[in-house]
Amino acid sequence: METSSFIHPAIGFLALAAVLPFLRGKWWNWLLPAPAVLAVFAVFTMTPGDHLTLNWLGQTLLLGRVDKLSLVFAQVFAVMSVAGMLYAMHVKDRGQHIAAALYVSGGFGCVFAGDYLTLFVFWELMSIGSTFLVLLNRTRESVLAGFRYFLYHTAGGLLLLAGLLIRYKALGTWEFTPMAPGSAHLYEWLILAGFCVNAAVVPLHAWLPDAYPRGTVTGSVFMCAYTTKTAVYVLARGFAGWEILAAAGTVMAVYGVLYACIENNARRILSYHIVSQVGYMVAGIGVGTAMTLNGAVAHAYAHILYKGLLFMGTGCLLYAAGTAKLDKLGGLAARLPWVMVLYMVAALSISGMPVFNGFISKTMTITGAAEAHRTLVALGLEIAAVGTFISVGIKLPYFAFWGGKPTDNDRVLAPIPWNMYAGMSVLAVLCILQGVAPSILYAYLPFEVEHPYVPWSVWHVLQSLLLLGFSGLAFYLLRKVITPHEGLNLDVDIAYRAVGTGALRFVCRPLAFLDDRWTEAYRTGGLRGLMGIALGSVWFDRRAIDGVVDGSARTVRGIGGLGARTQNGSLQDYLGLAAFFALCVFGLVWYLG
Repeated sequence: METSSFIHPAIGFLALAAVLPFLRGKWWNWLLPAPAVLAVFAVFTMTPGDHLTLNWLGQTLLLGRVDKLSLVFAQVFAVMSVAGMLYAMHVKDRGQHIAAALYVSGGFGCVFAGDYLTLFVFWELMSIGSTFLVLLNRTRESVLAGFRYFLYHTAGGLLLLAGLLIRYKALGTWEFTPMAPGSAHLYEWLILAGFCVNAAVVPLHAWLPDAYPRGTVTGSVFMCAYTTKTAVYVLARGFAGWEILAAAGTVMAVYGVLYACIENNARRILSYHIVSQVGYMVAGIGVGTAMTLNGAVAHAYAHILYKGLLFMGTGCLLYAAGTAKLDKLGGLAARLPWVMVLYMVAALSISGMPVFNGFISKTMTITGAAEAHRTLVALGLEIAAVGTFISVGIKLPYFAFWGGKPTDNDRVLAPIPWNMYAGMSVLAVLCILQGVAPSILYAYLPFEVEHPYVPWSVWHVLQSLLLLGFSGLAFYLLRKVITPHEGLNLDVDIAYRAVGTGALRFVCRPLAFLDDRWTEAYRTGGLRGLMGIALGSVWFDRRAIDGVVDGSARTVRGIGGLGARTQNGSLQDYLGLAAFFALCVFGLVWYLG
């Protein structure tokens, strides 16, 4: 039913992006949280229904589809925007804030889009905003990573656009509705491929660990929350129950933690864990039961909170110490105690420790997969949970805060602004609050289940503690193997590099060879011929054209000079000259007659 109780949360962020370039003074940064606070108010006061219907070029666009699924994602997006804008208030670069505002507005636009045209516009707005969050780090590595990131998402956007156009041609509608897996058409596979690029589904994920570690300190905080989770939302909306997603999500969950365990850069470790944790969500969507779908949504909600907090913690390390590489960190627990404490809240959350929100979301997906008799999926997700605690819960904080050399105590650290602590504290409180009182989150889950999930049972608590204990033992046994060291671990991007090298060898170099030969031939033959033609043209211009023109000019000048000499102003001379010419004419006529 159409109602008027709807304020689109994207409006405030678009307005912020529009006015930031024109603000003056030194207090403009206090305006940054304003659209985020407005977004929280808008989400918690809007009512379900269809809002903001727009007729454009004969098409009906729906900008405000509000239901349980869109509300739960919009809610966590709004909360994250408050914490993110608080965390970024100290940044003086307005370009970063403009890019972040456009990026967040794109996320809200996608969540409330009721048709594919609206979705595509905001989808591309997210791509543009996030690209600048990488480029504006202004290093050579970030510029190259931003360029690769934009190419990747352009390709994903083109896949999505091709699917939308073919679908419109076949069905005559842009409506964003669920797609049945049993009778999939080409356009549905193209749309799915476009969504999977943003979801970082293996092997389409290389852009994420490439770009996120090279983004700005505050930009990566926003990026870890919106791109992949928007993709999870559209997959849950349109592709629930697609079997291929269950398999893809399980592979993502295991693959991400394996790479995270061998990484050295803290932000790259967290980037691989985005791949892994989104794998839980994608797998839950693929299984397609009410339990696993709720698990995917709950885990997306929890993941945004603790992953944002993790990136904030490692961002503080980068801000204070100037590096996020574990082999160059260590001994910071006593010097950055609050960063360590807040980081550990997020680390225990992502690991599924009881009392934290990861415990109430991750176990739901695994339990739902087991109840649906998807044993391999449940087993794969359990294995991924072990790797998560090893890499993020133990390895990263151990080498960043406790490991290291005695000389690390002499490191000069930049003071961390108060607002960075404020943003981290908001997310830390929510991570604990949801873990202690899961109904705060469960009340918003969109799918009705026959038997409500109860996380705080003896079995679930015991299972989580046993799993975490086994993970700690595994870290102790493998501590020398997974010690961080300098170097870049190539992922599937090694295939892209091979394609680029092959293109350089078999396409670019032969073309360069032909171009060199042509240049030489032109220089020895063609250039001399052209020089000869040019010399002939010069001769013709000087001898023929200039001769005629200059000769005519000299003749006219001579006649003019003679006329000037004869015109001396004497009347008697003029009469005599006239009589002379008359006698000459008379004599000529008499002679001829």
